[in-house]
Amino acid sequence: MAINITMPALSPTMEEGTLAKWNVKPGDTVEAGDVIAEIETDKATMEVEAVDEGTVAQILVEAGTEGVKVNAIIAVLAEDGEDAGAVSAAPAEAAAPVEDAPKTEAAPTPEPAKQVASTPVQMPALGAGDDRIKASPLARRIAALKGVDLNALKGQGSGPHGRIVKKDVESAQPGFSAPASGGTPASPDGLILPQILDDRVYAPDSYRLEPLDGMRKTVARRLTQSFMQIPHFPLNVDIALDKLLAARKGINDAAPEGVKVSVNDLLIKASAMALIAEPECNASYSDNGIAYHNGAHISVAVAIDGGLITPVIRDAEKKGLADISAEMKDLATRARERKLKPQEYMGGTFSISNLGMFGIKSFASIINPPEGMIMSVGAGEKRAVVGDDGSVKAATIMTVTLTCDHRVIGGAEGARWLQAFRRYVETPESMLL
Repeated sequence: MAINITMPALSPTMEEGTLAKWNVKPGDTVEAGDVIAEIETDKATMEVEAVDEGTVAQILVEAGTEGVKVNAIIAVLAEDGEDAGAVSAAPAEAAAPVEDAPKTEAAPTPEPAKQVASTPVQMPALGAGDDRIKASPLARRIAALKGVDLNALKGQGSGPHGRIVKKDVESAQPGFSAPASGGTPASPDGLILPQILDDRVYAPDSYRLEPLDGMRKTVARRLTQSFMQIPHFPLNVDIALDKLLAARKGINDAAPEGVKVSVNDLLIKASAMALIAEPECNASYSDNGIAYHNGAHISVAVAIDGGLITPVIRDAEKKGLADISAEMKDLATRARERKLKPQEYMGGTFSISNLGMFGIKSFASIINPPEGMIMSVGAGEKRAVVGDDGSVKAATIMTVTLTCDHRVIGGAEGARWLQAFRRYVETPESMLL
């Protein structure tokens, strides 16, 4: 019996990807665990391993194809003893790119592939972005046949991450639908006007148009949704860096060869300690309530070709500076190579964006949902400071701006967090207590 290979979901939020490369060709024999392809998501390039063994009968989606939907059939395996030339994929659930794939020559009627086949039905729409309903293809088909509204089961499925599976739909009553009110809000995408340059103003030959890749599309969508849906407010404070810089020099002078702690490493540690000291700020908003996180998972913005990514230092409050430094260097290197795994750039509880190395004095960032806060770090610079006794002296001052989600963090809570962060930075020895 033929085996369909489908486009995998490489992260909980993945809806489509680019099939970058095939490592096999028709006629090749594969075993479970063999790397058969490379898939590009909006954040990384990841290897796909075979889960079955057999002979590659057909490649239905060519290397380089963009916008391949999750669960679309991309190739077909023939089982041991089958004639690979007589095997084809079942027609159901194939993606649009498959329609243009080359057809095999006429052959004896093949045995159906390993998937559920039924008469064509109108499949329920799944939506897009954060409003997408997570449901298996079989659950969608059964829902269409039974007249079950998948909106009523959204987020309540028994599969991973609330995914709706066969048994969830079979146990629902025919005609079961979501209540008239209190349902899922409409996607904000409908409020966004098309962003197109008018040819009457900008002649087509007066600029170079670079198509958006998956990362830029995702960044544009997520940040637009964040700015439209989340009530942002900024808080900023000036922080003296002289003691932190002196502590860093002492740490690096005493560190083993190969260990070099950066200012950013110290800020990651101070941020984590402040989140533990002010736990009401280590929070995320959800429609079901406010989630208060047990650990401080610090997302750090890293600029890469085509956009940015935020690798996460997990439980940073428990890690030493040498560990944070080594982990951050490794994550940043692999981020620029697009080699991060989804669990390495998802699941943060707080973000840091540092543009101080570019001489930026201060700025405010857009919140990285579902995190409740993001801190923007400006450059440390020498400024004149008036002491308590009225004397004027030079000090190294850094301006930071904390952007908060007002649904989760109030002004007083954000201010208390900044006080804690400032205390750890201006008295770095307190991070040892």
